[in-house]
Amino acid sequence: MYTIGQVSQMFGLPVSTLRYYDKVGLLPGLARTSGTRRFDEDQLEALRVIECLKHSGLEIRDIKKFMDWCQEGPSTYANRLELFRKQRHKVDEKIAELERTRAMLSWKCWYYGKACERGNEDFAANLPEGLPEDARRLWDASHGDADEKA
Repeated sequence: MYTIGQVSQMFGLPVSTLRYYDKVGLLPGLARTSGTRRFDEDQLEALRVIECLKHSGLEIRDIKKFMDWCQEGPSTYANRLELFRKQRHKVDEKIAELERTRAMLSWKCWYYGKACERGNEDFAANLPEGLPEDARRLWDASHGDADEKA
């Protein structure tokens, strides 16, 4: 069993957040000893899932709905599965967006590295023509979606 302070440190969450989670019913079965919250492995796993869902963009009210489904039992498995599939799709979209962002940053690092070496940007007169293969891959990755949408 863990105290709220220990769990706060383990998860990097303020104690007030853990109290809020308890208050809104996200931590069913949370034990109390003389009024002190005691977290066991079930609550720790629930917190892992809560934090995962929160990081995936799910709002607290929807996380509460998920936790309620867990309490309802097997009849809600399909609902839970759909929720996780939907959130995974959203995370995949975020990852793709971040990959495009990283590609642009990498392209600009290459670009300005060349500009620093040469002291000018003349090499960029006919972009993307004439780019070396590695730079062309960066160009394509950082410009591909904009070209596809046009």
